[in-house]
Amino acid sequence: MKSEIRDLGLAPSGHQKIEWVRRNMPLLRMLEEEFRREQPFAGIRIALSIHLEAKTAYLCKVLAAGGAEMHITGSNPLSTQDDVAAALVEDGLEVHAWHGVTPEEYEVHIAHVLENNCQIIIDDGGDLVNMLHSRYPEKIPYVIGGCEETTTGIIRLQAMAKAGELKFPMVLVNDADCKHLFDNRYGTGQSVMDGINRTTNLIVAGKNVVVAGYGWCGKGVAMRAKGMGGRVIVTEVNPVRAIEAVMDGFDVMPMKEAAKVGDLFVTVTGCSGVIDEEDFAVMKNGAILCNAGHFDVEVDVACLERIALEKAEQRHNIMGYRLDGDRWVYVLAEGRLVNLAAGDGHPAEIMDMSFAIQALSAKYLVENKGTLGSVLISVPREVDQEVAARKLRFLGKEIDVLTEEQDRYLNSYSL
Repeated sequence: MKSEIRDLGLAPSGHQKIEWVRRNMPLLRMLEEEFRREQPFAGIRIALSIHLEAKTAYLCKVLAAGGAEMHITGSNPLSTQDDVAAALVEDGLEVHAWHGVTPEEYEVHIAHVLENNCQIIIDDGGDLVNMLHSRYPEKIPYVIGGCEETTTGIIRLQAMAKAGELKFPMVLVNDADCKHLFDNRYGTGQSVMDGINRTTNLIVAGKNVVVAGYGWCGKGVAMRAKGMGGRVIVTEVNPVRAIEAVMDGFDVMPMKEAAKVGDLFVTVTGCSGVIDEEDFAVMKNGAILCNAGHFDVEVDVACLERIALEKAEQRHNIMGYRLDGDRWVYVLAEGRLVNLAAGDGHPAEIMDMSFAIQALSAKYLVENKGTLGSVLISVPREVDQEVAARKLRFLGKEIDVLTEEQDRYLNSYSL
Protein backbone atom coordinates (compact mmCIF):
# COMPACT_ATOMS: atom_id res chain seq x y z
CA MET A 1 0.00 0.00 0.00
CA LYS A 2 1.20 3.51 -0.78
CA SER A 3 2.30 5.63 2.20
CA GLU A 4 0.09 8.45 3.45
CA ILE A 5 2.09 11.45 4.68
CA ARG A 6 1.91 15.24 4.41
CA ASP A 7 4.84 16.15 2.20
CA LEU A 8 7.75 14.06 0.93
CA GLY A 9 9.64 17.30 0.34
CA LEU A 10 10.14 17.64 4.10
CA ALA A 11 12.44 14.60 4.14
CA PRO A 12 15.82 16.43 4.37
CA SER A 13 14.88 17.93 7.73
CA GLY A 14 13.69 14.54 8.92
CA HIS A 15 16.94 12.84 7.90
CA GLN A 16 18.86 15.46 9.86
CA LYS A 17 16.80 14.77 13.00
CA ILE A 18 17.19 11.01 12.67
CA GLU A 19 20.95 11.29 12.18
CA TRP A 20 21.25 13.41 15.33
CA VAL A 21 19.50 10.85 17.51
CA ARG A 22 21.40 7.99 15.85
CA ARG A 23 24.65 9.56 17.04
CA ASN A 24 23.28 9.64 20.57
CA MET A 25 21.76 6.14 20.69
CA PRO A 26 24.76 3.77 20.90
CA LEU A 27 22.71 0.73 21.95
CA LEU A 28 20.54 0.97 18.86
CA ARG A 29 23.62 1.55 16.69
CA MET A 30 25.10 -1.68 18.02
CA LEU A 31 21.85 -3.54 17.44
CA GLU A 32 21.62 -2.12 13.92
CA GLU A 33 25.01 -3.64 13.10
CA GLU A 34 24.07 -6.98 14.69
CA PHE A 35 20.68 -7.12 13.00
CA ARG A 36 22.12 -6.24 9.60
CA ARG A 37 24.56 -9.12 9.96
CA GLU A 38 22.18 -11.70 11.46
CA GLN A 39 18.85 -10.74 9.75
CA PRO A 40 16.60 -11.88 12.66
CA PHE A 41 13.50 -10.37 11.03
CA ALA A 42 13.98 -11.68 7.50
CA GLY A 43 10.54 -12.28 6.02
CA ILE A 44 8.80 -10.69 9.03
CA ARG A 45 6.23 -7.91 8.69
CA ILE A 46 6.12 -5.52 11.67
CA ALA A 47 3.25 -3.14 12.46
CA LEU A 48 4.41 -0.27 14.66
CA SER A 49 2.41 2.49 16.35
CA ILE A 50 4.61 4.72 18.52
CA HIS A 51 4.92 8.51 18.70
CA LEU A 52 6.41 9.19 15.30
CA GLU A 53 9.42 11.40 15.89
CA ALA A 54 13.13 10.91 15.25
CA LYS A 55 13.92 8.32 17.93
CA THR A 56 11.02 6.12 16.86
CA ALA A 57 12.11 6.53 13.26
CA TYR A 58 15.57 5.25 14.10
CA LEU A 59 14.06 2.21 15.85
CA CYS A 60 12.12 1.52 12.64
CA LYS A 61 15.32 1.73 10.60
CA VAL A 62 17.11 -0.63 13.00
CA LEU A 63 14.31 -3.20 12.65
CA ALA A 64 14.35 -2.76 8.87
CA ALA A 65 18.12 -3.32 8.87
CA GLY A 66 17.34 -6.69 10.47
CA GLY A 67 15.17 -7.66 7.50
CA ALA A 68 11.77 -6.48 8.71
CA GLU A 69 9.14 -5.11 6.38
CA MET A 70 7.94 -2.07 8.34
CA HIS A 71 4.38 -0.68 8.41
CA ILE A 72 4.34 2.42 10.57
CA THR A 73 1.82 4.85 12.05
CA GLY A 74 1.77 7.31 14.94
CA SER A 75 0.15 6.81 18.34
CA ASN A 76 -1.09 10.35 19.00
CA PRO A 77 -2.62 12.99 16.69
CA LEU A 78 -0.16 15.72 17.72
CA SER A 79 3.12 13.82 18.22
CA THR A 80 3.86 12.87 14.60
CA GLN A 81 6.56 15.00 13.00
CA ASP A 82 5.86 15.28 9.28
CA ASP A 83 9.50 15.68 8.24
CA VAL A 84 10.46 12.51 10.10
CA ALA A 85 7.61 10.59 8.45
CA ALA A 86 8.79 11.85 5.06
CA ALA A 87 12.37 10.74 5.74
CA LEU A 88 11.21 7.19 6.50
CA VAL A 89 9.18 7.04 3.30
CA GLU A 90 12.16 8.30 1.31
CA ASP A 91 14.16 5.46 2.87
CA GLY A 92 11.61 2.94 1.56
CA LEU A 93 9.53 2.30 4.67
CA GLU A 94 5.73 2.42 4.63
CA VAL A 95 4.20 5.19 6.77
CA HIS A 96 0.60 6.21 7.41
CA ALA A 97 0.69 9.28 9.64
CA TRP A 98 0.71 13.03 9.75
CA HIS A 99 0.60 15.73 12.38
CA GLY A 100 -2.87 16.88 13.41
CA VAL A 101 -4.88 13.89 12.17
CA THR A 102 -8.58 13.86 12.92
CA PRO A 103 -9.91 10.94 14.97
CA GLU A 104 -11.28 9.44 11.76
CA GLU A 105 -7.94 9.78 9.93
CA TYR A 106 -6.12 8.29 12.91
CA GLU A 107 -8.29 5.16 12.75
CA VAL A 108 -7.84 4.89 8.99
CA HIS A 109 -4.05 5.02 9.35
CA ILE A 110 -4.08 2.27 11.98
CA ALA A 111 -6.37 0.19 9.77
CA HIS A 112 -4.06 0.58 6.76
CA VAL A 113 -1.11 -0.65 8.82
CA LEU A 114 -3.04 -3.70 10.03
CA GLU A 115 -4.21 -4.63 6.55
CA ASN A 116 -0.71 -5.97 5.83
CA ASN A 117 -1.11 -9.22 7.84
CA CYS A 118 1.77 -8.28 10.13
CA GLN A 119 3.41 -10.90 12.33
CA ILE A 120 4.85 -8.64 15.05
CA ILE A 121 2.90 -5.79 16.67
CA ILE A 122 4.80 -2.96 18.40
CA ASP A 123 2.25 -0.81 20.18
CA ASP A 124 2.17 2.30 22.37
CA GLY A 125 -1.14 2.63 24.19
CA GLY A 126 -2.85 -0.43 22.76
CA ASP A 127 -4.61 0.99 19.71
CA LEU A 128 -3.10 -1.51 17.25
CA VAL A 129 -3.94 -4.48 19.45
CA ASN A 130 -7.44 -3.21 20.20
CA MET A 131 -8.35 -2.63 16.55
CA LEU A 132 -6.81 -5.93 15.50
CA HIS A 133 -9.05 -7.81 17.94
CA SER A 134 -12.20 -5.76 17.37
CA ARG A 135 -12.10 -5.12 13.64
CA TYR A 136 -9.67 -7.58 12.05
CA PRO A 137 -9.96 -10.86 13.99
CA GLU A 138 -9.33 -12.78 10.77
CA LYS A 139 -5.76 -11.41 10.76
CA ILE A 140 -4.91 -12.60 14.27
CA PRO A 141 -3.62 -16.02 13.07
CA TYR A 142 -0.79 -14.19 11.26
CA VAL A 143 0.45 -12.64 14.51
CA ILE A 144 3.40 -14.20 16.36
CA GLY A 145 3.12 -11.69 19.20
CA GLY A 146 3.67 -8.10 20.15
CA CYS A 147 5.31 -5.60 22.48
CA GLU A 148 3.63 -2.83 24.48
CA GLU A 149 5.56 0.36 25.22
CA THR A 150 3.58 2.21 27.86
CA THR A 151 1.68 1.90 31.15
CA THR A 152 -1.71 2.75 29.64
CA GLY A 153 -1.33 0.03 27.02
CA ILE A 154 -0.42 -2.54 29.64
CA ILE A 155 -3.53 -1.64 31.66
CA ARG A 156 -5.63 -2.31 28.55
CA LEU A 157 -3.81 -5.58 27.85
CA GLN A 158 -4.32 -6.77 31.41
CA ALA A 159 -8.05 -6.08 31.09
CA MET A 160 -8.15 -8.04 27.81
CA ALA A 161 -6.22 -10.95 29.31
CA LYS A 162 -8.44 -11.04 32.40
CA ALA A 163 -11.50 -11.18 30.16
CA GLY A 164 -9.94 -13.97 28.10
CA GLU A 165 -9.91 -11.79 24.98
CA LEU A 166 -6.17 -11.49 24.27
CA LYS A 167 -5.40 -13.88 21.45
CA PHE A 168 -1.60 -13.71 21.14
CA PRO A 169 1.45 -13.15 23.38
CA MET A 170 2.37 -9.58 24.35
CA VAL A 171 5.67 -8.60 25.93
CA LEU A 172 5.22 -5.95 28.63
CA VAL A 173 8.11 -3.72 27.61
CA ASN A 174 7.05 -0.91 29.96
CA ASP A 175 7.57 -3.19 32.98
CA ALA A 176 11.23 -3.87 32.16
CA ASP A 177 13.61 -2.24 34.64
CA CYS A 178 15.55 -0.60 31.80
CA LYS A 179 12.31 0.96 30.61
CA HIS A 180 10.23 2.22 33.52
CA LEU A 181 13.08 3.08 35.89
CA PHE A 182 14.67 5.39 33.33
CA ASP A 183 12.23 6.21 30.52
CA ASN A 184 9.22 6.78 32.79
CA ARG A 185 11.13 8.58 35.54
CA TYR A 186 14.03 10.49 33.99
CA GLY A 187 12.65 10.69 30.46
CA THR A 188 9.17 11.84 31.43
CA GLY A 189 10.48 14.20 34.09
CA GLN A 190 12.79 16.05 31.74
CA SER A 191 10.61 16.02 28.62
CA VAL A 192 7.46 17.18 30.44
CA MET A 193 9.20 20.17 31.98
CA ASP A 194 10.85 20.89 28.64
CA GLY A 195 7.45 20.89 26.90
CA ILE A 196 5.95 23.17 29.56
CA ASN A 197 8.85 25.60 29.49
CA ARG A 198 9.16 25.93 25.74
CA THR A 199 5.38 26.39 25.43
CA THR A 200 4.76 28.88 28.25
CA ASN A 201 8.14 30.64 28.58
CA LEU A 202 7.28 31.05 32.27
CA ILE A 203 9.28 30.29 35.41
CA VAL A 204 8.62 27.22 37.57
CA ALA A 205 10.51 28.42 40.65
CA GLY A 206 8.23 29.68 43.38
CA LYS A 207 5.08 28.15 41.88
CA ASN A 208 2.85 25.46 43.40
CA VAL A 209 3.20 22.52 41.02
CA VAL A 210 0.47 19.90 41.40
CA VAL A 211 1.47 16.44 40.12
CA ALA A 212 -1.46 14.04 39.83
CA GLY A 213 -0.21 10.48 40.20
CA TYR A 214 3.01 9.27 41.81
CA GLY A 215 3.92 6.31 39.67
CA TRP A 216 7.30 6.28 37.94
CA CYS A 217 6.27 9.07 35.56
CA GLY A 218 4.85 11.17 38.39
CA LYS A 219 8.02 10.66 40.42
CA GLY A 220 10.05 11.98 37.50
CA VAL A 221 7.87 15.06 37.01
CA ALA A 222 7.86 15.84 40.74
CA MET A 223 11.64 15.44 40.93
CA ARG A 224 12.27 17.81 38.02
CA ALA A 225 9.70 20.38 39.18
CA LYS A 226 11.34 20.42 42.63
CA GLY A 227 14.75 20.78 41.02
CA MET A 228 13.51 23.86 39.16
CA GLY A 229 12.34 25.46 42.39
CA GLY A 230 8.68 24.49 42.33
CA ARG A 231 6.76 23.71 45.51
CA VAL A 232 5.41 20.26 44.63
CA ILE A 233 2.02 18.92 45.73
CA VAL A 234 1.15 15.30 44.89
CA THR A 235 -2.37 13.90 44.53
CA GLU A 236 -2.83 10.13 44.68
CA VAL A 237 -5.40 7.35 45.12
CA ASN A 238 -2.82 4.76 46.22
CA PRO A 239 -1.96 5.15 49.93
CA VAL A 240 1.46 3.49 49.55
CA ARG A 241 2.50 5.89 46.80
CA ALA A 242 1.10 8.79 48.81
CA ILE A 243 3.30 7.86 51.78
CA GLU A 244 6.25 7.56 49.42
CA ALA A 245 5.59 11.09 48.14
CA VAL A 246 5.47 12.38 51.71
CA MET A 247 8.76 10.63 52.52
CA ASP A 248 10.26 12.15 49.36
CA GLY A 249 9.50 15.59 50.77
CA PHE A 250 6.33 16.50 48.91
CA ASP A 251 2.98 17.68 50.23
CA VAL A 252 0.05 15.33 49.59
CA MET A 253 -3.64 16.26 49.43
CA PRO A 254 -6.79 15.50 47.41
CA MET A 255 -7.15 17.22 44.05
CA LYS A 256 -10.16 19.16 45.39
CA GLU A 257 -7.79 20.89 47.85
CA ALA A 258 -4.80 21.11 45.51
CA ALA A 259 -7.00 22.80 42.90
CA LYS A 260 -7.38 25.80 45.20
CA VAL A 261 -3.66 26.48 45.50
CA GLY A 262 -2.02 25.11 42.36
CA ASP A 263 -0.35 27.31 39.76
CA LEU A 264 0.75 24.53 37.41
CA PHE A 265 -1.00 21.15 37.13
CA VAL A 266 0.47 18.03 35.50
CA THR A 267 -1.64 14.85 35.29
CA VAL A 268 0.27 11.55 35.02
CA THR A 269 -2.24 8.91 36.08
CA GLY A 270 -3.51 6.97 33.06
CA CYS A 271 -7.05 7.57 34.37
CA SER A 272 -9.90 9.80 33.20
CA GLY A 273 -11.50 12.82 34.84
CA VAL A 274 -8.56 13.60 37.12
CA ILE A 275 -9.22 17.34 36.91
CA ASP A 276 -12.92 18.05 36.51
CA GLU A 277 -15.59 20.74 36.79
CA GLU A 278 -15.46 20.82 40.59
CA ASP A 279 -11.73 21.53 40.39
CA PHE A 280 -12.09 24.22 37.74
CA ALA A 281 -14.58 26.01 39.98
CA VAL A 282 -11.97 26.74 42.66
CA MET A 283 -8.82 27.30 40.59
CA LYS A 284 -6.79 30.48 40.71
CA ASN A 285 -6.87 32.98 37.91
CA GLY A 286 -3.98 32.03 35.61
CA ALA A 287 -3.73 28.34 36.52
CA ILE A 288 -1.97 26.27 33.84
CA LEU A 289 -3.08 22.69 33.14
CA CYS A 290 -1.35 19.99 31.15
CA ASN A 291 -1.32 16.21 30.79
CA ALA A 292 1.50 13.69 30.52
CA GLY A 293 -0.68 10.56 30.47
CA HIS A 294 -1.16 8.69 27.21
CA PHE A 295 -4.75 9.72 26.37
CA ASP A 296 -6.34 13.17 26.49
CA VAL A 297 -8.89 12.24 29.17
CA GLU A 298 -7.14 13.29 32.37
CA VAL A 299 -7.97 17.00 32.16
CA ASP A 300 -11.66 17.33 31.28
CA VAL A 301 -11.21 19.73 28.38
CA ALA A 302 -14.71 18.95 27.09
CA CYS A 303 -16.08 20.32 30.36
CA LEU A 304 -14.03 23.50 29.98
CA GLU A 305 -15.37 23.94 26.46
CA ARG A 306 -18.89 23.66 27.86
CA ILE A 307 -18.62 25.94 30.90
CA ALA A 308 -16.24 28.62 29.62
CA LEU A 309 -17.66 32.09 29.11
CA GLU A 310 -14.94 32.79 26.57
CA LYS A 311 -12.23 30.82 24.80
CA ALA A 312 -9.14 32.28 23.16
CA GLU A 313 -5.77 31.00 22.01
CA GLN A 314 -3.04 32.72 24.02
CA ARG A 315 -0.04 31.52 22.00
CA HIS A 316 0.82 28.36 20.09
CA ASN A 317 -0.34 25.28 22.04
CA ILE A 318 -1.96 27.34 24.83
CA MET A 319 -5.76 27.67 24.91
CA GLY A 320 -7.30 30.01 27.47
CA TYR A 321 -10.75 29.53 29.02
CA ARG A 322 -12.46 32.38 30.91
CA LEU A 323 -14.58 31.11 33.79
CA ASP A 324 -16.87 32.86 36.25
CA GLY A 325 -15.25 35.49 38.44
CA ASP A 326 -13.26 36.64 35.40
CA ARG A 327 -10.78 33.80 36.02
CA TRP A 328 -8.71 32.41 33.17
CA VAL A 329 -7.28 28.88 33.14
CA TYR A 330 -4.94 27.70 30.42
CA VAL A 331 -4.62 24.25 28.82
CA LEU A 332 -1.44 23.20 27.05
CA ALA A 333 -1.43 21.07 23.88
CA GLU A 334 -5.19 20.38 23.95
CA GLY A 335 -4.74 18.24 27.06
CA ARG A 336 -2.68 15.73 25.08
CA LEU A 337 0.81 14.50 25.98
CA VAL A 338 2.58 17.78 26.66
CA ASN A 339 6.07 16.33 26.27
CA LEU A 340 5.33 15.15 22.71
CA ALA A 341 2.53 17.43 21.51
CA ALA A 342 4.51 20.46 22.70
CA GLY A 343 8.04 19.02 22.61
CA ASP A 344 10.31 16.35 21.15
CA GLY A 345 9.63 13.67 23.74
CA HIS A 346 12.16 11.88 25.89
CA PRO A 347 15.90 12.44 25.45
CA ALA A 348 17.63 10.23 22.90
CA GLU A 349 19.94 8.60 25.47
CA ILE A 350 16.90 7.47 27.49
CA MET A 351 14.96 6.11 24.52
CA ASP A 352 18.12 4.27 23.47
CA MET A 353 17.48 1.91 26.40
CA SER A 354 13.70 1.65 25.91
CA PHE A 355 13.95 0.97 22.20
CA ALA A 356 16.78 -1.52 22.68
CA ILE A 357 14.34 -3.42 24.93
CA GLN A 358 11.68 -3.13 22.21
CA ALA A 359 13.97 -4.43 19.48
CA LEU A 360 15.29 -7.35 21.55
CA SER A 361 11.77 -8.24 22.73
CA ALA A 362 10.59 -8.40 19.12
CA LYS A 363 13.55 -10.65 18.32
CA TYR A 364 12.64 -12.84 21.34
CA LEU A 365 9.11 -13.27 19.98
CA VAL A 366 10.37 -14.38 16.58
CA GLU A 367 12.88 -16.80 18.11
CA ASN A 368 10.17 -18.34 20.34
CA LYS A 369 7.36 -18.41 17.79
CA GLY A 370 4.55 -20.79 18.73
CA THR A 371 5.87 -21.64 22.19
CA LEU A 372 4.67 -18.73 24.33
CA GLY A 373 0.87 -19.02 24.40
CA SER A 374 -1.68 -16.18 24.61
CA VAL A 375 -0.24 -14.63 27.74
CA LEU A 376 1.28 -11.42 29.05
CA ILE A 377 5.05 -11.90 29.03
CA SER A 378 7.65 -10.13 31.12
CA VAL A 379 10.80 -8.98 29.34
CA PRO A 380 13.35 -11.77 29.94
CA ARG A 381 15.68 -10.79 32.76
CA GLU A 382 18.73 -11.55 30.67
CA VAL A 383 17.56 -8.97 28.09
CA ASP A 384 17.11 -6.33 30.80
CA GLN A 385 20.53 -7.11 32.28
CA GLU A 386 22.27 -7.12 28.92
CA VAL A 387 20.83 -3.72 27.95
CA ALA A 388 21.95 -2.26 31.27
CA ALA A 389 25.44 -3.78 30.97
CA ARG A 390 25.90 -2.43 27.46
CA LYS A 391 24.66 1.01 28.48
CA LEU A 392 27.16 1.11 31.35
CA ARG A 393 29.98 0.28 28.93
CA PHE A 394 28.93 3.11 26.65
CA LEU A 395 28.91 5.43 29.68
CA GLY A 396 32.45 4.34 30.49
CA LYS A 397 31.46 2.77 33.82
CA GLU A 398 32.50 -0.52 35.37
CA ILE A 399 30.88 -2.51 38.18
CA ASP A 400 31.92 -5.34 40.45
CA VAL A 401 31.50 -9.00 39.50
CA LEU A 402 30.69 -11.74 42.01
CA THR A 403 33.43 -14.25 42.70
CA GLU A 404 32.54 -17.95 42.46
CA GLU A 405 32.57 -18.10 46.26
CA GLN A 406 30.22 -15.11 46.56
CA ASP A 407 27.88 -16.61 43.98
CA ARG A 408 27.78 -19.91 45.90
CA TYR A 409 27.11 -18.01 49.15
CA LEU A 410 24.17 -16.10 47.68
CA ASN A 411 22.64 -19.25 46.21
CA SER A 412 23.06 -21.46 49.25
CA TYR A 413 20.56 -22.08 52.04
CA SER A 414 23.33 -23.37 54.29
CA LEU A 415 25.35 -20.35 55.45
